[in-house]
Amino acid sequence: MIRLYIKTAFRSLQKNKGFTAINVLGLALGLATCLLIVFYVVDELSYDKYNVNANRIYRVNENLKLGDNKVQYAVCMAPLAQTLKADFPDVENTVRLKNIGGMHVTKGTESILENRALFADPSVFEVFTLPVIYGDKKTALTEPNTVVISEDMAKKYFGRLNVVGENLIIDGNLKNPIKVTAVIKNIPEQSHFHADFLVSMASNPDSRSAEWLRSDYSTYVLVRKDADYKRLEAQFPQFLRKYSGRQMQQELNMSYDTFEKNGSFFRLNMIPLTDIHLHSNLTGELGVNGSVQYVYIFSAIAIFILLIACVNFMNLSTARSANRAKEVGVRKVLGSARKHLVFQFIAESMIVTLIAVMIALVLSILVLPQFNNLADKNILVNAHTLIWLLPSALIAVLLIGFLAGLYPAFFLSAFNPIQVLKGKIATGFKGGSLRSFLVVFQFSISIFLIIGTLVINNQLQYIQNRDLGYNRNQVLIIQHAFELGDHAKTFKQEIKQLPGVSNATLSGYLPTTSNRGTGIFYKEAIADPKKSLFPQVWSIDEDYIGTLAMKIKSGRNFSAQMPSDSNAIVINETAAKFLGFSDPVNKVVYRSSGGPNPTYKPYTIIGMVKDFNFSSLHDNISPVVLQLNNDNSNLSIKINTANMPVLLSQIEDKWKGFTPTHFQYTFMDQDFDAMYRSEQRTGTICIVFTVLAIVIACLGLFGLAAYAAEQRTKEIGIRKVLGASVANISAMLSKDFIKLVCIAILIASPIGWYLMQKWLQDFAYRVNIQWLEIGVAGIAALSVAMITISFQAIKAAVINPVKSLRSE
Repeated sequence: MIRLYIKTAFRSLQKNKGFTAINVLGLALGLATCLLIVFYVVDELSYDKYNVNANRIYRVNENLKLGDNKVQYAVCMAPLAQTLKADFPDVENTVRLKNIGGMHVTKGTESILENRALFADPSVFEVFTLPVIYGDKKTALTEPNTVVISEDMAKKYFGRLNVVGENLIIDGNLKNPIKVTAVIKNIPEQSHFHADFLVSMASNPDSRSAEWLRSDYSTYVLVRKDADYKRLEAQFPQFLRKYSGRQMQQELNMSYDTFEKNGSFFRLNMIPLTDIHLHSNLTGELGVNGSVQYVYIFSAIAIFILLIACVNFMNLSTARSANRAKEVGVRKVLGSARKHLVFQFIAESMIVTLIAVMIALVLSILVLPQFNNLADKNILVNAHTLIWLLPSALIAVLLIGFLAGLYPAFFLSAFNPIQVLKGKIATGFKGGSLRSFLVVFQFSISIFLIIGTLVINNQLQYIQNRDLGYNRNQVLIIQHAFELGDHAKTFKQEIKQLPGVSNATLSGYLPTTSNRGTGIFYKEAIADPKKSLFPQVWSIDEDYIGTLAMKIKSGRNFSAQMPSDSNAIVINETAAKFLGFSDPVNKVVYRSSGGPNPTYKPYTIIGMVKDFNFSSLHDNISPVVLQLNNDNSNLSIKINTANMPVLLSQIEDKWKGFTPTHFQYTFMDQDFDAMYRSEQRTGTICIVFTVLAIVIACLGLFGLAAYAAEQRTKEIGIRKVLGASVANISAMLSKDFIKLVCIAILIASPIGWYLMQKWLQDFAYRVNIQWLEIGVAGIAALSVAMITISFQAIKAAVINPVKSLRSE
C-alpha cells in the first residue's frame, strides 16, 4: 500500500511540475537558510564546552560601587584564587590568567608581535582541558621564565612540534630567554579566551601581591562534583569582609561596615564558564564575547523563514483544490476511504519535503564558506556535525512533511463527491479564508524583517557618523612603541617632521582600546566615598588632545613648557558632573597613595574636554582623567597626505633606524569599526535573510496568483469579449492579494516598531525609529508583491479570449 501511495504521489507531482518546482524551491531555500542559522547558533552555544569539567568551572567577577561610581570587572585580586581554595572545601582547584597584552618574539633577525599571550598558573592544566602534545603538564609552568606554546607556534618558530627545552627570545631580552617546557594543541575556536603562549605566572612578580583592593587577574574556580556554586557564592560577603576589610581600613580610613553604610559596596559573584561568551561583557574580558541577543534574533529569523516556507506549501496545496477536486470525487465514488486519501496527500508532502531537505543540505554546505566569511565564523561540517545533522534532517522530513501536509490532506479529502462532480466546490482565491490568513501571516513576517533590517542599519550608520568627541580619521597607530625605549620621544619628534604628518602623540591609552587603568580621586584630602571619583586614568602627553582633535570646553591643554603640569589633570564633562563642579578649572582633587598611612597628593584641574566615546555606544560615557605622564605604549600619528604608501615607507624606515622589532600599525578608524563588528555582521546577515524571506514569500504569492488566474480563465475570457482592458483584468486579479498585503502592513508595523524599540534600548546612544522607516518597509513589501502578482495577472489578461473560452 505504501509503495502505491509513493508511486501515485510521484505521478501527481510530475503532472504538476510548476507547482512542484515552486514548492521544492521555496522549502529548500527556507530549510537551507534555517540550517545555516542552526550552524551559527550551535557554534555560539558550544563555547568552552570542549573542557571536560565545563559544568564545574566558574569565573569570579567583581562588582564595585564607590559613591556614585559603579564598575563591573571580569578580573579579581591576586591573592583571591589561593585563598578561595584554602578557605572553601567546595573549591577543588583554582587558576589565574592574566593578559600580557602582546609581546615580541624573535625569529631570526625579525621580531614578531604576538598578541595571544597570557600569564597562567600551573593549575591551568587541572582546571581547563588543554591536551599536551610534548612536555609534562605537572611541571610545565612551575618555574619562572618558562612558557607553554601551541602547536601552531611550535611550527612557526621552530618548524617542528617537539621543541621542549628550546628557548624563545621575548621582547629582545637576550639575557633572559624563556624556556619552552610544553607544546599543547591549539585552543579551539569555541573558547572565550585564546592563547598561543602561556607564560608561567611565576614570571610575573605582581602575581605574588597581597593587594585585596586591586584587580588584574581572571580567576577561575573548579568546584567539587557535589558542590552548589550558589551556596559558595552566598559566603563571599563574609569572606570579603574578612580579607579586604583590614586593607580598606588602612587605605580608605573606614571600616567595611561604614563603607557599606555610605551606599558603596564591594562584591564577588560567579558566572558559569559556558555562560561567559554569550552573557558577559565586563571590563577586563580576555577576549571579545558574543551576545545571546543575536542568538535569539537569528533563531527567530530561522523559525520565521521556515514558517514562511511551510505556509507556501499549505497555501499552494489548498489553492490547487479545484484541480484535484474531481480526482478526489472519482476516488471516493470508486470506494476510496478518506484515510487513504489523507495518506496519499501526506505522502506527496513527505516526498516534496524529502527532496527539499536533500537540496537544502547540499545548498547549505556549498554556501557555508561564504556564510563563514559573513558571520566571521569557522564552522566546519565534519563527522561530529553529521552525528546530529542527519538525524535532524530525517526528523525535519517527517515533522515538516507531516505538519505542512496535514491541513491540505484533510481539506482535500473532505470534499463531498456529489458536490465535486456537480462542480459546486469553491475555487480560486475566494473561499479560502485560512489561505488568506496565511498570506497575511507570511507578509507580516516579511515586513517585520524589513523594519528590523532598516532600524539595525540606521543604528549602524548612526554609530559610524556620530560625533564621538574626537577625530578618528587619518590617525595611524603604532602599537607597542615602548619597544623604542628611551628613544620614543626622539622618534616621535622625527616623525612630526615628515611631510604629510600633522601631529603625533605618545600615550598609554586610546579611545579604541579596551584595557585601561583606573584610580580614585577625592574632593578633599580624606577618603570619603561620598565625595569620590572612580574614573579611568589615561597617561598622555601634551600633544594628545590636539592630535585627536578633542574639544576643550574650559581651561587649557597640557604644556611641555609648564613643569607644574606634572601635578595637573584634565577631566571630561562626566567627571566634572560626578564631582559636582559646574566649572572644574583650578579646582583641586586628591589621590590616595594607599598603604597603612596613606598620603593624599593634590592635583589641579587645568582643563575640561568635551565628553568623548571611548567604549561601545552600548554604554554611557564614564568619568575620565587625563594625566601627563611618560607612557610610550602607543604612538598615534595624525596624517594628511595623498600618498599613503610613501609616508608609511618613510615611517617604517625611521622605525628600523631605532629598533629591529617588526613594524606594525593600524588605523584608528579601523580599530573603531572593529568595536562594532558584531553589529555590522548582524546588519549584513539580517539583510541577506530578509531578502531570502521575501523571495520565499513571493514564490508562494507567485504560485497563488498563477492558480487564481488559471481558475478564472473562463471569466477572464468573457470579460475581454465584453470589452474589459488588460489593466481592468490585471486590477481584478491583483486587488485581493494587495488587500491582504495591506492588512499585513497594518499588523506588522506596530509589532516591528515595538520590538525594535526594545532592541535599541541596549544602546546608550541610539536613533529614534521614524515612521518613514515603517512606510518604506510597507511600500517595499507592497511593491514586491505587486510586481510578483502583476506578472501572472498580465500574463492571464493578454491571453486570446477565443483560446480561453474554447479550452473551457
